[in-house]
Amino acid sequence: QVQLVESGGGLVQAGGSLRLSCAASGRTFSSYGMGWFRQAPEKEREFVAGINWIGTSTYYADSVKDRFTISRDNAKNTVYLQMNSLKREDTAIYFCARGNAPGLRVGADDYDYWGQGTQVTVSS
Repeated sequence: QVQLVESGGGLVQAGGSLRLSCAASGRTFSSYGMGWFRQAPEKEREFVAGINWIGTSTYYADSVKDRFTISRDNAKNTVYLQMNSLKREDTAIYFCARGNAPGLRVGADDYDYWGQGTQVTVSS
């Protein structure tokens, strides 16, 4: 059984930064792509960023490109999301997820394990 635990969320002013972490249990972390998704109130869950198994390939939603950076440390079974220049519209619950393959994945259907989420609130 794979467990994913997010941390690092909180309240931040617009223009500020946060770094989210997602710690994974199990020995197969380094064999799968990982991703971050978010869900704002009354909106559907949306893809934010994805990374392949070894961290050599990343992809971002247009809304966060050039502001967010996804990375991973396979030795620590952890994936990160560095969020800079935060905007009010970034307010959401952020989820990390494990892909069903080594490569980078964008669709939610391509992820089979999900964390419980961490709240990010950006104030003006």
